[in-house]
Amino acid sequence: MVLQGDTEGILPGQFVEIEIPGLYLRRPISVCNIEGDELTIIYKTVGQGTAAMAQMRAGEELDILSCLGNGYDLTKAGDEVLLIGGGVGVPPLMYAAKELRKAGKKVRAVLGFNTAEEVFGEQEMQAMGCKVRVCTMDGSYGEKGVVTEQFTMHNAQCTMPFYYACGPLPMIKAILRTIGTNGQISMEERMGCGVGICMGCSIETKEGFKRVCKEGPVFNAEALKVES
Repeated sequence: MVLQGDTEGILPGQFVEIEIPGLYLRRPISVCNIEGDELTIIYKTVGQGTAAMAQMRAGEELDILSCLGNGYDLTKAGDEVLLIGGGVGVPPLMYAAKELRKAGKKVRAVLGFNTAEEVFGEQEMQAMGCKVRVCTMDGSYGEKGVVTEQFTMHNAQCTMPFYYACGPLPMIKAILRTIGTNGQISMEERMGCGVGICMGCSIETKEGFKRVCKEGPVFNAEALKVES
């Protein structure tokens, strides 16, 4: 979905909260791209809110809260960067890749999906000049397996660059276990308010409980307290 409006100040890794007519809670969606006054989001239809969004038509007006949460700190990246994304965790990495390439960084991306039908973002990131590897759980596209298996298998002798990651919790656990903590990770949690008031998205970190919508969604990997 491409939205038009005030996009000033939106950083890679931040999200927007979309008001859905007829539903009480807004829906948090990560930002996939900013181009001028246009904001692109990519989402998966999984419930009432996203189902309603899928029925929206061009020209409708939406009430949106933007610039929410803390995004990726792209100044932490060296000359070469690794992006690791799984499923709907890929969109914010597409925006990060764009900004990293603008800064002259070499970007490698490993993207994981369940099946070939779910794959997206590969061609867009390649067009930016990124080196992209795709894997699927069932082996129907790219290489079979999970992202961490594919990365470590092909780069066992390489020095790990700083990474930015986003994806489901099992993937995050695998990253911390196999790749380490030299990176930043965007965490996924159910959100109520999206602005830090309800505390419903709190997670335990090594620095105490933090709100994913406010102190996150991006955290330094070394601060995360995720049981294996």
